[in-house]
Amino acid sequence: MRITPSILNADLANLASEISRIPDADAVHIDVMDNSFVPNLTLGLPVVESIRRHTDHILDIHLMITDPDRWAPAYAEAGAESVTFHVEAAHAPVRLAREIRRLGARASMALSPATPIEIVENLLGEVDMVLLMTVEPGFGGQAFLDMVLPKIRATRRLIGDRDIWLQVDGGVSAETIARCAEAGADTFVAGSAVYRSADPNAMVTMLRETAQAACAH
Repeated sequence: MRITPSILNADLANLASEISRIPDADAVHIDVMDNSFVPNLTLGLPVVESIRRHTDHILDIHLMITDPDRWAPAYAEAGAESVTFHVEAAHAPVRLAREIRRLGARASMALSPATPIEIVENLLGEVDMVLLMTVEPGFGGQAFLDMVLPKIRATRRLIGDRDIWLQVDGGVSAETIARCAEAGADTFVAGSAVYRSADPNAMVTMLRETAQAACAH
């Protein structure tokens, strides 16, 4: 069970300090939005390059942009260990996934809530992780969409015994993470739940333990 806090809800003026508050996180999730694919504008490549210089944490980049084919490789070149692109936006997802891997990063594909996993089943062999959005992409702090739980289960069945992580992103909290783990997720993006808590690192530990207990059950 991996917890990858999103810095979208952190203090963006003090990112190095904010990342240092979650030493036990399995990775730092960085949302890149272009105000085109989603109706929000966040940070981009120069900020990620700066973050890379200030932390040894694994960087998990989530590209919510219209042209990932052009931009995704640059994030791998910048030192990100994982780069996620949306299948709804990629023009050549197989070529893109292979290029990300060639550059030394894990390749991941993301699906918005309404995109069925079955239409990209043939891409599973090209990626290291599948990210299922459990809110509509674009803004943090949204409520978890229970309608995605069957899709998590379907994705877990399709993955089978392959070494592919299954990540969920959106509305993940102490109240929802158990349902996601029971459905088959093993990697969890939590933004508001972590950075709006009094002790972000303690919340990371609590979320992981909750997911582990749900999976064991």
